[in-house]
Amino acid sequence: MTVDLSGRIALVTGASRGIGYFTALALAKAGAQVIACARTVGGLEELDDAIKAAGGLPATLVPFDLADMTAIDRLGGAINERWGRLDILVANAGVLGTISPIGHVEAKVFEKVMTVNVTATWRLIRSIDPLITQSDQGRALILSSSAAHKCKPFWGPYSASKAAVEALARTWAGESQRLPLRVISVDPGATRTAMRAQAVPGEDPATLPHPSEVAEAMLPLCGPALTETGKIFLARERRIVDYRLPE
Repeated sequence: MTVDLSGRIALVTGASRGIGYFTALALAKAGAQVIACARTVGGLEELDDAIKAAGGLPATLVPFDLADMTAIDRLGGAINERWGRLDILVANAGVLGTISPIGHVEAKVFEKVMTVNVTATWRLIRSIDPLITQSDQGRALILSSSAAHKCKPFWGPYSASKAAVEALARTWAGESQRLPLRVISVDPGATRTAMRAQAVPGEDPATLPHPSEVAEAMLPLCGPALTETGKIFLARERRIVDYRLPE
């Protein structure tokens, strides 16, 4: 599907590598002006080079740590001053924490997972909500995981954080359902990323989809064809479904 995002302003977090990098690149190739956020300056610069090589508009690079809540607050103000609106949000950044029994998880590890994955996502929504609700076609993609539903042993902090993120997305969708804003959680499935390698170190990465494939699947969600809100997109299956309650 060809998606034309010319004139749209898109914010992507965790854009220096993996799914965030390739989603930012795909958005730029479709014509969007990309605001790319990540901690790693070098990765952001490589993204900007790739965007320009592909003929896209030079990206606006915003290097900062999502644990810096004041920086998140400033981000919304800076976008407002420059563009006065935001059309697309891809809240992709996140951390895994440790794969460990709940009773063995260090407090600082649990707190970091919740800070980066949950609190920062809420703070980001709060910062850009006045902007994205001004768009005539606002689109918010909140990256989640099947871990939110499977709750596998030893994945406690990450599973809990992604369940909370989905709750935020669903609540935001309900609050904005009368507006043009559409909010979708995205379950990318197992993907060839650094986080996946950390979680499953013995796995052959060649057996997993490349992050560019996930980005390609997500791109149509950023365009006018999306009408659903408050649901979850299964990237591996390329379909939107209702949230499923345990049987």
